[in-house]
Amino acid sequence: MEKSEFIQIRRFIVKLGKMLHKYGTPAFRLEAHLSEVASYLGVHASFISTPTSLTYVIWSDKHEDEYTHAARVQPGDIDLGSLSRTDELVNKLLSGELSLSQADAELSAIDELPPFYHPVLEFFAFGLSTGSFAIVMGSSFDDAFAAGAIGLVMYLIYYFSTKSKRVALMLEPAVALIAGICACAISAFVDPAINIRLVVLSSIIIFIPGLALTIGLAELSSRNLVSGTARVMDALMQLFKLYFGAFLGIAIGFWLFSEVAMTPTKPTPFWAIIAAVFILCSALVVIFKLRLKHAPWAIICGILGYFGTYWASKYLEFGLGTFVGAFAVGVYANLFTRLAHAPASIVLMQGLIVLVPGSKTYIGLNSFVSGQDFMQTEHIGQETFVIFMSLVAGLLFANVIVPTKKAL
Repeated sequence: MEKSEFIQIRRFIVKLGKMLHKYGTPAFRLEAHLSEVASYLGVHASFISTPTSLTYVIWSDKHEDEYTHAARVQPGDIDLGSLSRTDELVNKLLSGELSLSQADAELSAIDELPPFYHPVLEFFAFGLSTGSFAIVMGSSFDDAFAAGAIGLVMYLIYYFSTKSKRVALMLEPAVALIAGICACAISAFVDPAINIRLVVLSSIIIFIPGLALTIGLAELSSRNLVSGTARVMDALMQLFKLYFGAFLGIAIGFWLFSEVAMTPTKPTPFWAIIAAVFILCSALVVIFKLRLKHAPWAIICGILGYFGTYWASKYLEFGLGTFVGAFAVGVYANLFTRLAHAPASIVLMQGLIVLVPGSKTYIGLNSFVSGQDFMQTEHIGQETFVIFMSLVAGLLFANVIVPTKKAL
C-alpha cells in the first residue's frame, strides 16, 4: 500500500469515527462499524470508544505503516438524521458509487449542514413531549397542561445552553430548579389541582438520563466495560443534579408562594393515553432530529414498544412486561434495517425512550431521599432494576432471533 493512500484512508476513518461519536452512537456499534469500514478499505484497525475519548490504531497489511490517534471528545448528543446521512454515505463508498476522496468531502459537508428542524418547531416539540408524557404517566389533564407550559420554558434554557458554555455546564440543575419554581407558582396562582412533583418530573423528562443508563447497560452486556461504566456513572450524576435542582426549586417555590393543598383530579381516560403516546413519539421525531422519510417507521416503533409492554404487563408481573416490549422493538428495528437499508438505531431509540425507566429512577430517588411518594408505586427500586435488565435482555434476544445486517 502506498504511503499517500494509507494516509487518506486513516484520515477518513478518524473523521468518520468522530462524527459517529458526535451523533450519539453507542461504543459497541461505533467500533463494529469502523472495523467494517477499515476492512473494506484494506487496512487493519483496532478501536476504543468511551463517552469522552476515542482511540484508533490503524496499520497496513505487513505493518509497513502504523498509525495511532487518541482524541478527547465530548459526550455525543443524539442526532439520528445526521447518523442516517453518514450511513448512506458509507454505503455508497462500500458499493463503489463514491471514491474515498469524494466520500471524505461529503462527510465534511454533512457535519456542516444547518439544523434540519427550525428552533420554533423544536420549541413546540418540547412542550408537546412534556405534556403528553404526563398523560402517559397516568396523570390528569391539569398536570399535562402545566407540564407542557413549563416544557416550553425548558426549551428556552436548553437553547440558551447551546450558545453559552457556562449555561451548558449547569444545564441539568438549572432546568430542574426553574421547573420546580414554575410548578409551585402555577399551583399557587393558576391551578391548585396539579401534582407539583409529577409536573416537575414531566417537564424535565427530556433531560432524565434513562436512555443513557440503558445504553450504558447494553455496552456493559456487550463487554465494553470502560465505556459502559463511564456512561452509567455519567447518567447517575446527571440524575443527581436534576433531582437536587428539583428539590431546591420546589423548596424555594414553597417559600415564595406557600404550599397549596392539592385538590386531586381524575386521571385521564385510556383514549387520551393512546393519543398522548402518538403525540410523544411524533414530538421525539423533532427532538431526535430524524429525517422525515424515517419518521413513520420511528413513530410505529415507539407505539409498538409502549403497547407491547402494556399488553404483556397484564400477564407478567414486576416490570417483566418490558422484556416483551424491548424484544418487539428490537425485532422491529432489525427488520427495519433489512427493509430500509438504514441503521437500526434510527427507530430503536424511539422505541427505547418510551420503555426506559428514567422516570421511575427519579421517583425512586425521591422516595429514598425524602421518604415521600408523589405517585402510588410499590417496590419502585426493585421494579426499576428489573425493567433495566428486561430491556437489555429483550434487545439481546431480538438480535439472536432476527440478527441485524448493520453494525449501526
